[in-house]
Amino acid sequence: MTTANDSRFIIVGAGLAGTLMAVYLGRAGFKVDVHEKRPDLRKTDAGPQKSINLALSARGIHALSLAGLTDEVLDGAVRMPGRMLHAPDGSLAFQPYSKNPADAINSVSRARLNITMLNAAEASPNVRLFFEQRCVDADLDRGVAHLHNDRTGETRDSEPGIIIGADGAFSTVRARMQRLERFSYSQDYLDHGYKELTIPPDDTGRHRMNPNALHIWPRRSFMMIALPNRDGSFTCTLFWPFRGPFGFDNLRTPAEIERFFGDHFPDTVPLMPTLVDDYRRNPIGTLVTIRCAPWHVNDRAVLIGDAAHAIVPFYGQGINAGFEDCVALLDAIRGRPDDLSAAFDAYFRARKVNSDTIADLAVENFIEMRDRTGSPAFLRKKKIERWLDRLLPGYVPLYSLVSFSRVPYAEAVDRVRRQDRRVRLAFWTIAAFCAIIVAMFVTYLV
Repeated sequence: MTTANDSRFIIVGAGLAGTLMAVYLGRAGFKVDVHEKRPDLRKTDAGPQKSINLALSARGIHALSLAGLTDEVLDGAVRMPGRMLHAPDGSLAFQPYSKNPADAINSVSRARLNITMLNAAEASPNVRLFFEQRCVDADLDRGVAHLHNDRTGETRDSEPGIIIGADGAFSTVRARMQRLERFSYSQDYLDHGYKELTIPPDDTGRHRMNPNALHIWPRRSFMMIALPNRDGSFTCTLFWPFRGPFGFDNLRTPAEIERFFGDHFPDTVPLMPTLVDDYRRNPIGTLVTIRCAPWHVNDRAVLIGDAAHAIVPFYGQGINAGFEDCVALLDAIRGRPDDLSAAFDAYFRARKVNSDTIADLAVENFIEMRDRTGSPAFLRKKKIERWLDRLLPGYVPLYSLVSFSRVPYAEAVDRVRRQDRRVRLAFWTIAAFCAIIVAMFVTYLV
């Protein structure tokens, strides 16, 4: 039986979940090797990216606090206590996320956060970082990752140990697991992709729009969002269909790009001096939901983050859910260091239902953000939610439970369903009572 204390953890992937897991394990006294296919992010220019800015909230902040990194990360973040909706005519509508002014999500640069995590992992004497080491396969019986350096052509094997697959949505570790019997796997792509653009700071280095909001341009079948950065810029993300009149394939020439933005996002055109160049240079990313089960193979390999449950970004919970995985996995390992198979199974069973729940919520929220946020009916619904939140003891909207608490995702959904049933029952009870009073009054008058 493999035990945690006499084995080395082999983490495949030095992204956000992989590096946080390395920090946790290294500080807990375990030996850790991290193998990353890219060059060291701290020493190279990553070039054009396909990585949406992160929305860090309560779950992720808690995970960072356990590593002592909260202050450093939030120092480079921008608070967003609400969202700013941009109508086609340029008018604005601000929607606070919560009745509590202290509640906010935080816009964080993925690259900056990753660098912070790499530095923290490297600071542990128990952690070794290896870059330009792409995992091409894994021996799950021996706990060995087969590695290849694309630059030099060198191949080698990692030391034997316990593999943690933190290598993203298209995980090589998970791909090896998929060849095993009774391993379930599914992937579902949206018909929409995404592309990033930039709104630079103004001539004084300040933001050109309100920085304390997540900006949304909802246009029914497509949309754009913008998240603020500390340097005065905004990272804008287009979520468009791949094909069709509002799709990426419909914009090829500079004239077509300028005309489309002028028609649908006219207030952004003066804010984007490099719009055409950015649009033509930056890549288009795909949006996929991945589910699999189980997340481990006996006591030799286990998955975390996107490798276990990639989700689309529309609830801002991808990094928060991934960081929660790290907390849960560390707790499981500490609880059963001499029986890692049982520890991994307990971790999987605790996290699976919640990862499936937030995956569903993320897809549903895409439709809400794209199609409904600009409608008068949606604005009235949000006002009613805030009113109920203020007046009814114990009433908490779903968004608050997801973003500003650590209530498990599945439990949050169940709780909101129960409270909505109670609200509907109370409404119809009051309506019936009022109808009886009116009927009695009319009878009295007659």
